[in-house]
Amino acid sequence: MAETPAGAGQPRLERRLGLTDAVVIGLGSMIGAGVFSALTPAAVAAGSGLLLGLGLAAVVAYCNATSSARLAARYPASGGTYVYGRERLGPFWGYLAGWSFVVGKTASCAAMALTVGTYVWPGHQREVAVAAVVALTALNYTGVRKAAWLTRAIVAVVLLVLIAVVMAGLTSGQAQAARLAITPDAGVSGVLQAAGLLFFAFAGYARIATLGEEVRDPARTIPRAIPIALGVTLVVYAAVAATALAVLGPQRLAASAAPLAEAVGAAGMPALAPVVRAGAAIAALGSLLALILGVSRTTLAMARDRYLPPALAAVHPRFTVPHRAEVAVGVVVSALVLTTDLRGAIGFSSFGVLVYYAIANASAWTLSPGEGRPPLAVPVLGLAGCVALAFSLPPVSVLSGSAVLAAGAVLYGTRRVPRRR
Repeated sequence: MAETPAGAGQPRLERRLGLTDAVVIGLGSMIGAGVFSALTPAAVAAGSGLLLGLGLAAVVAYCNATSSARLAARYPASGGTYVYGRERLGPFWGYLAGWSFVVGKTASCAAMALTVGTYVWPGHQREVAVAAVVALTALNYTGVRKAAWLTRAIVAVVLLVLIAVVMAGLTSGQAQAARLAITPDAGVSGVLQAAGLLFFAFAGYARIATLGEEVRDPARTIPRAIPIALGVTLVVYAAVAATALAVLGPQRLAASAAPLAEAVGAAGMPALAPVVRAGAAIAALGSLLALILGVSRTTLAMARDRYLPPALAAVHPRFTVPHRAEVAVGVVVSALVLTTDLRGAIGFSSFGVLVYYAIANASAWTLSPGEGRPPLAVPVLGLAGCVALAFSLPPVSVLSGSAVLAAGAVLYGTRRVPRRR
């Protein structure tokens, strides 16, 4: 008897997103709070070598993006690497990718929500964070196109703020003096750690792939949208990082709590600092919106295969969104925001994301040329890069990430054994 495909016969999501919507969702996921917050820890790890780390992170991200795009064209369904790993490597590897994504990105959701609260109302950040989670969960509940339109507006605002930062730095005499002091002053380990931290800011292009079931003509749209979004993000990040280094210098950048706001002040335009702070809050809001969107779709895919409660696989009859999965994600994130300090969760999230993309590259490696496999060097380099960056992260992040992945593997085993019997 032929085996019924996973998720067969269940309600499907409606294809509403075009190329522009997919690119904007990817930009909203990447050009977010990371560019406002990741530069400081990267400078601590690598000094001015953070620019090398940025380049390395971009190379790994490009390989991941190419592998993900080819796989998404082959398997245009919600779930991203959870689906690719399951179909190409086996159920366990798909499950491990989905587990890494859902757990890591749920922590990222809470971190982004707290970032919004910190910038909007210091001292009451938890209350603001919960309000942001509730509002964005409600928005996603009413339809994915509304989320895409809000993301488009957020991306426009953040890009304008970042352009203002770059222009302020370029016209500053402070930048001319500081630029002379910039030299690559970090060893290989520092550059690798900076790349691992900065990779966190690139990781949003997976959101395009996880929305594969809602994209029109996914075989054509997704492979075009991912490289476009990644290329724009790399140009923006490189310009902003070079400006911050030129204006502040590596030592001052490493010590700054709000590097871009401090950079415009040092460039002689302190009036721009409140605008930059507002842009940071908006950027974190955009990242939170896209994160909730992506985590709920992977939750939907895993619930369809009964690795998560099957009730989470429900699709709303009117709005055609995974409404129960979205509400569940919103509830869990709100609980984390109220009860947990998630500063250390950023490192864990980076570890989980790198494991997720390692599985994506391994899956792409198994494609045949007729199935649209990228040049073999792409998944090989992407897999090796993900492993190297994951284990270059701080030891606490590596240990906590490995422990959570092991717990997921144990959970998988306990759910599979009774079914085999």
